[in-house]
Amino acid sequence: MGKKTIEKNAITEGVIWKQLLIFFFPIMLGTLIQQLYTTVDTIIVGRFVGKAALASVGGPAAVLSTIVVTFFNGLANGAAVIIAQYYGAKDRRSLHVGVHTAYLFSVVISLIVSLTGTVLTPWLLKIMNTPQDMMADSITYLRIYFMGILFTLVYNMGSAIMRAVGDSRRPLLYLLICCVMNIILDIVMVVGMKMGIAGAALATVISQCVSAVLVTWSLTRAYDAMKLKFRELRMDARVLRKELKIGVPGALQACAYGVTNVVIQASVNSFGTDTAAGWAAYGKLDMIFWTVSSALGAAVTTFAGQNYGAGKMDRVYKSIRVNVVISYIFTGAIIIVLFAFCEPLYHMFTTDPKVIGIGVYMLRFLIPSYLLSVLLENLSGGLRGLGDVLWPTIFTFGGLFFVRLPWIIILTKIHHKVEILLISYPLAWGATLLCLIPYYFWRKKRRMSTYGSHLQKS
Repeated sequence: MGKKTIEKNAITEGVIWKQLLIFFFPIMLGTLIQQLYTTVDTIIVGRFVGKAALASVGGPAAVLSTIVVTFFNGLANGAAVIIAQYYGAKDRRSLHVGVHTAYLFSVVISLIVSLTGTVLTPWLLKIMNTPQDMMADSITYLRIYFMGILFTLVYNMGSAIMRAVGDSRRPLLYLLICCVMNIILDIVMVVGMKMGIAGAALATVISQCVSAVLVTWSLTRAYDAMKLKFRELRMDARVLRKELKIGVPGALQACAYGVTNVVIQASVNSFGTDTAAGWAAYGKLDMIFWTVSSALGAAVTTFAGQNYGAGKMDRVYKSIRVNVVISYIFTGAIIIVLFAFCEPLYHMFTTDPKVIGIGVYMLRFLIPSYLLSVLLENLSGGLRGLGDVLWPTIFTFGGLFFVRLPWIIILTKIHHKVEILLISYPLAWGATLLCLIPYYFWRKKRRMSTYGSHLQKS
């Protein structure tokens, strides 16, 4: 194969703000659609099965499934960074090897997760202090979810590969198809066939199976620069090490957030089922914010990775600056809308006035502080695209394990108030940023100095 010419690349050559928006919108919409899978489950289960089932789907089950998916997505993002750099450098041989290594890795790891998760589900729910009236439903939902995790992880890896080479539209199209299927299956299985929480889980798994098949089909046919060939599936040790070198710190960072969320969920559960249900619905509403924020983070990672591979350091840092501005425009608007209209939005999930009241209070108390996380997402995403993940991960661990967890474990138990629990979020973000911002500018100064010296020699 060698280093053959890859078609003109808009990410490394086009107008930055336009290309960021063109690339960002499909990612954002795709992530929203993916979240709609579980949101539809939550709405239908809350309306047609009951309050305890709502708390099960949106509470412990959501936390554990999110830990698994976000951990794997960290690994997938590591593979995507390496693939983006190969694509930016127009190195087709390495691109081919990177794609096949990443895809096979996703299949192997998903089989391990499926077996482990299915066996350990009751124990995991027990250590989260899951209320007894939620335990049976949570076990049912999670076990079905874990049995079908292969489809979720294969889709996530495949879509990460596609985005790494600048294609964010096909993953969006496939998720749109599957979302419609999910809604239809939810109505049929939960409302029509009265299958309860098992029906909601099966609807999600079947829909995600279709998305995995569609992504795999595209990887085998749609790209001239890289084509997935099943007979050539193997894991190259050298490339896998590169992908894991970036992916593992990111996965551990995601897992660290997941661990603190388990502790937070256990603390929320201690306030009773009404608070747990309010927190579950709150998690679906604030996911709108996280969807946009994470999509912008993914966009800047791809831009940084491809431009770094192409040797265009000036475009790397300009992309990050432009993305910060775009991020605050979009997420600021979302914060205003959620703050103003959260009460009617809660009625989508439940009609219980006590649950709605608790949820509204939590959202309005916490969501303005999310502006801190926007900067954190952008700086981390840009550094990730450059392959610089170790120190950002260490800073994140510091904010989580030396600020958020001690605050929850010590002060929340002493005062036992919801607002004391919620304050742990902005405290951790602020502490992380105090370390990350100086590090970012120090690394930028060094990289640009090296880049300038290289240009002079050229």
